[in-house]
Amino acid sequence: MKAIYAGSFDPVTLGHLDLIRRASFLFDEVVVAVLNNPNKHCLFDAEERKHHLELVTKDLENVSVATFSGLLAEFAAQIGATVAIRGLRNVVDFASEYQMHVINHQLNPQIETVFLAADREHIALSSTNVKEVATFGGSIHGMVPEEIEPFIIEKYKK
Repeated sequence: MKAIYAGSFDPVTLGHLDLIRRASFLFDEVVVAVLNNPNKHCLFDAEERKHHLELVTKDLENVSVATFSGLLAEFAAQIGATVAIRGLRNVVDFASEYQMHVINHQLNPQIETVFLAADREHIALSSTNVKEVATFGGSIHGMVPEEIEPFIIEKYKK
């Protein structure tokens, strides 16, 4: 069974990586799909985010990384994914993710959503929080994979 885990991943966090690893044990194949949304201002472009994810998932044989634009439901159908993985940190996440599940299922009835609860050590972790800390020169160690830290630090030096 092929699953898709889609998001901005700007930047990829340890919470994202935890969900990717856990999903890799549950599914035969996991495609981590980096959304390229021209309406959203990202710290890293889609190819940079794809590269970062490839670096941190290189040890996971059944995980691949792709970029896409448009609707998750359509991209899932294109690649033959039948499961969309979504991470939940809290009830606010659940409310928005459940609405997205309903829309995705309406657009592509072959796709089911599997919600994975965040590990308690990652409940407060988000890409937005990482960028906020980095903006003011705080340590992002323990928030993002070590391989990614230099890329983020370099962006904020400019």
